[in-house]
Amino acid sequence: MSRELLLLVDALAREKNVGKEIVFGALELALASATKKRIHDEADVRVSIDRNTGNFESFRRWQVVPDDEYVNEYLEVPLSEARKDDPDVESGDHLEEPLEPIDFGRIGAQAAKQVILQKIRDAEREQILNDFLERKEHVVSGTIKRMERGNAIVEAGKIEALLPREQMIPKENLRVGDRVKAYLLRIDRNARGPQIILSRTAPEFIIRLFDLEVPEISDGLMEIKACARDPGLRAKIAVKSNDPRVDPIGTCVGLRGSRVTAVRNEIGGENIDIVLWSADPAQFVIGALSPAEVMSIVVDEEKHSMDVVVDEDNLAIAIGRNGQNVRLASELTGWNINLMTQEESAKRSEAEHAVTRVMFIEKLDIDEELADLLIEEGFSTLEEVAYVPLAEMLEIEGLDEDIVNELRNRARNVLLTEAIATEEKLEQVAEDLIGLEGMDKDLAAKLAGKGVKTRDDLAELAVDELTEMTGVDEERAKQLIVTARAHWFE
Repeated sequence: MSRELLLLVDALAREKNVGKEIVFGALELALASATKKRIHDEADVRVSIDRNTGNFESFRRWQVVPDDEYVNEYLEVPLSEARKDDPDVESGDHLEEPLEPIDFGRIGAQAAKQVILQKIRDAEREQILNDFLERKEHVVSGTIKRMERGNAIVEAGKIEALLPREQMIPKENLRVGDRVKAYLLRIDRNARGPQIILSRTAPEFIIRLFDLEVPEISDGLMEIKACARDPGLRAKIAVKSNDPRVDPIGTCVGLRGSRVTAVRNEIGGENIDIVLWSADPAQFVIGALSPAEVMSIVVDEEKHSMDVVVDEDNLAIAIGRNGQNVRLASELTGWNINLMTQEESAKRSEAEHAVTRVMFIEKLDIDEELADLLIEEGFSTLEEVAYVPLAEMLEIEGLDEDIVNELRNRARNVLLTEAIATEEKLEQVAEDLIGLEGMDKDLAAKLAGKGVKTRDDLAELAVDELTEMTGVDEERAKQLIVTARAHWFE
């Protein structure tokens, strides 16, 4: 057996072009696995092969554990038992006991050889994969070798990659033998087959295709900041110039549209809108909604949304077929976009003003005319009335210093009273509700006023009940309730 082992190691090392130590290591694992089957599947066996003679030794191993943690007789030994033989042994140490050499015979040796070959194949595949990844290729070019249940197996050099059906462009008819390009989506090291997963629908694919077509990008003169796609139909990319002499849109389009056409041909004729990126979110959204023309825009930083007003003629263009244009613009910019006509905007504005007007009249004890004056000057909260600099308020026509001071004092008194009331309500609220992720003091006080004072009280609410109670949006209400219920399932 010893001579057979040395011959086997030597032959495999030469045949597979790997170091002998790798083969010895794989062989030790294979022999340990075969030995373990003769004892018990849960046993821990170590095999040591002499690199010069080919002789090997087998050992049965147990880990020393505290007496109260002892659970597995095949892998562990209690500390008190272990110290009978060795007083110096500690928890975490291993005890070993030599095993009688087992004659594996021809069948055992063949099985061991199969295990070794598999491990060497895995090592070869890992090496090829690492060599490929070191080249940092984001776009993989290859030939479709075969189709498996609608998925394409792409051969790219020495590697095989998987292009899943859901990552193919809709209505795309790929066949065996076709040459394709795709984006390297991820590496799946747990897969038994191809480990490289490709995509032709990922937004990054378009970005990388432009990288290949537009030298100015790799030169750093311009960059693509974002991309949004409806695969096979339409895409939007946002471009930015890092050099004032470079027109980023014209550079991506190319002479007579050559560059953008080359990218479109690779992705099945998908339409591509190229828009100018802007650090100003409102300007970026206006560009992203092209070809529609925007009349006005209101930004709500807190809700991360924008109300965009377009005229009747542009509304259909701004929305796009099946909402495609506004959806892609929203994905590209990262902002929620609410499209509306002038008439709808005016109605919404009037409704918001009506709520603010009632609040000013009731809280500040003023008449409707003065409330409307404050609204026209841009005031919408009591905090603004209370703390906007005195000089700015004195510039408002129709307000003298006495009126301004009175308004500021009344606003501050109301805020102070509300703050005291909030603190009193919070005293009734349990710590587990106030400390809940996503909760704030104002919301906790509102809930307390409705009788919701503990985490479990909140967890028992339905989403619509919470939105009706507090006025929070549906998404936040859903998240709060899920968080409140989490401890039920721990």
